[in-house]
Amino acid sequence: MPKLKIKTGDKVIVIAGDDKGQEGKVVKILKSKNKAIVEGVNMVSKHTKPSAQNPQGGISKFEAPIHISNLMILENGVPTKVGYRFEGDKKVRYSKKSKEII
Repeated sequence: MPKLKIKTGDKVIVIAGDDKGQEGKVVKILKSKNKAIVEGVNMVSKHTKPSAQNPQGGISKFEAPIHISNLMILENGVPTKVGYRFEGDKKVRYSKKSKEII
């Protein structure tokens, strides 16, 4: 599996697809599928039958996974690429645009 440069909690922007330009916080990473679930992005509707937990049934909206390649990390409101470097003994992520540690 490839190393993913986006982590849970990062603020990201969608750079391609139907939701291009939308921003949100990464809620979950699906590493095996190279996808992420981003808060408020890629919303889909699912029709649910009435059940014991949901006696009313109806339409529920939730976020669907979006491919990692369509996301870019935001740093101070500006999209940036991510790199890795060693600071002493630690390996840290840094912004390639401003050279600051993320």
